[in-house]
Amino acid sequence: MPKLAVPLTETQIRALEPRATRYCIADGNGLVIEVMTTGTKIWRFRYSLNGKRQPLVTIGDYRMLSLRVARAKAQKYAEMVASGVSPAATARRDRGAESKAELLREGAALYLATEMAGKSAEYQRSTRRALEKDVLSTIGAKPISAVTDDDIRAICDRIKSRGSPKMALHTRNAVKRLYEYLIARQLAMTNPAERVPARFIATPDSRTRVLAPDEMGAMLRAIYASSIRRPLKLALHLLVLTMVRKSDIVEAAWSEFDLDAARWKIPAARMNKDREHVVYLPHQAVALLRELQDARASRNFVFPSVRGDDRPIAKSTLNQAVKALGLDVEHFVLHDFRRTASTHLREMGQPADAIENALAHAVNDTPSVGDPAEHAAALRRILQLWADFVDAQIESGREGVIG
Repeated sequence: MPKLAVPLTETQIRALEPRATRYCIADGNGLVIEVMTTGTKIWRFRYSLNGKRQPLVTIGDYRMLSLRVARAKAQKYAEMVASGVSPAATARRDRGAESKAELLREGAALYLATEMAGKSAEYQRSTRRALEKDVLSTIGAKPISAVTDDDIRAICDRIKSRGSPKMALHTRNAVKRLYEYLIARQLAMTNPAERVPARFIATPDSRTRVLAPDEMGAMLRAIYASSIRRPLKLALHLLVLTMVRKSDIVEAAWSEFDLDAARWKIPAARMNKDREHVVYLPHQAVALLRELQDARASRNFVFPSVRGDDRPIAKSTLNQAVKALGLDVEHFVLHDFRRTASTHLREMGQPADAIENALAHAVNDTPSVGDPAEHAAALRRILQLWADFVDAQIESGREGVIG
């Protein structure tokens, strides 16, 4: 029985060194990579037709074709062979469609078409936007090897001058990942973005992190598509909708809720304040809580520990659940949901003091609206507006959706 090839990895391929004579390493399904004496690596397809071994078919230069793309082409050629057709002519046409990436815009196009193909739509869109808007429009016509750290620094400074330091950092990181790909493909020797320290562009700490609308939608969709327990999915969703602290959700007790009145009263003792905090629940939050109530596994806690004793989940549980998702969201912690809500609500024109009240920050004894009923109604409107905004991101992921 013929020995089966062990599938290669990108790391193994990058580590292949030239020898005195060229040699081939098999990946499986007819795909091999040939390492030339010069160090160049070429994808080839090995096959037999009508019982006879045929000459190797060239798929393309490794610098231009990722392992994933080469495997897809090999699969296509294997299917042709299975039907009795030689893939040689098709492979020649395929190679004709490939062009050598010399300019930065050509390298970026290759990167977006191959390396980014397996990423989420939101991640692809944000990367493409960062590269096309500020990088390729400025230095896209430069040779890949001619781009300098001064080029990247100038682009970041220009973005910062628009009042967008976080976008400047995001753009620098996108260029850094692009050049890591180009270096792996031997299309570049150095990474100019690495010589522009992130700390000189923006401080990416959790105290200033605000999720963009598409990031928020992508995160919640990923949460619901994941394999984490259903109650934890609902807990994370409620954390977003209610704008409360993580500990408020983790320690939430059923006695604090009046779902018919769509109201959640968090006791002063749990708030570490001299007064309770009232969360006016949007209808989306009420629906999530009713689902949890129907399946309740604890007499007291909304999110009980799975150990069986009547106590809430550990405070680290939600952090671990999000970390396990492996999301492409930089410098994010759960507390950033609160800042994200505050920032977007301000951009929607909502009153600053009402937002502060919704977040249980310094609450004025006398609400600015004067009447307590009007004050409660204002908070209810804000939380419902926020929940509708979040819904829009989950459903569409489009930017610019306002309330």
